[in-house]
Amino acid sequence: MTLKNGNKSADDVYREPRPHIVDFAFDETVAGVFPDMIRRSVPGYETVIPLSALLAARYVRDGSRVYDLGCSLGATTLALTGQLEDTSCDIIAVDNSAAMIERAKQERTWDPRVRFVLDDVRETEIRDASVVLMNYVLQFIDPRQRLELLTRIHAGMLSGGALILSEKVAGETEFDTVHADFKRANGYSELEVSQKRTALENVMVPETLDTHIERLESAGFGNFAVWFRCLNWVSIIAIA
Repeated sequence: MTLKNGNKSADDVYREPRPHIVDFAFDETVAGVFPDMIRRSVPGYETVIPLSALLAARYVRDGSRVYDLGCSLGATTLALTGQLEDTSCDIIAVDNSAAMIERAKQERTWDPRVRFVLDDVRETEIRDASVVLMNYVLQFIDPRQRLELLTRIHAGMLSGGALILSEKVAGETEFDTVHADFKRANGYSELEVSQKRTALENVMVPETLDTHIERLESAGFGNFAVWFRCLNWVSIIAIA
């Protein structure tokens, strides 16, 4: 995988005051600063991505499919390909943002096993999957549609396959406060923190950890464990 464009832009999307805050969207503006935005906004992100790839690689089977749902710029896919050596598999990286998909394709030459697909993860066909990765995606899906999505994912997975699910969780007010401090410590102003919070209010809906575990069980996953937690951000592995 060869990097074509090494330029990384700093996130200044919410730096200037806005008279009207529209809902957050993964558009070209966000795609252009996304690596900096997520690094400075999500505690543990730079640990979760490589470790989720290490975990996932243990479950990838020859001849199977791997899905990176909500792949954005492909950071998880990139980390995974670095762990697979010569394993024969198809890696399908899916996102509903054309800006993200196009930028991902432009930024590097990808491993030939990788295929980017512009699609809504709620509509993506899942089949013969030994691994499904969903890092920070389910929180942007309507809560009423989350069980149906996870049930369909489970139905398309091979027995013993792994789902890795990373999410922001609700129910810890103190951790929410520290998370805001985390963003300020990473250089965001009070205005930026406030405006982005407003933009995300109707778009990102976190749930409690218990809700996630109960839903995974309802979707058919029999074994699951929280393998990472940092403040109000967690990652779960669930076995089909």
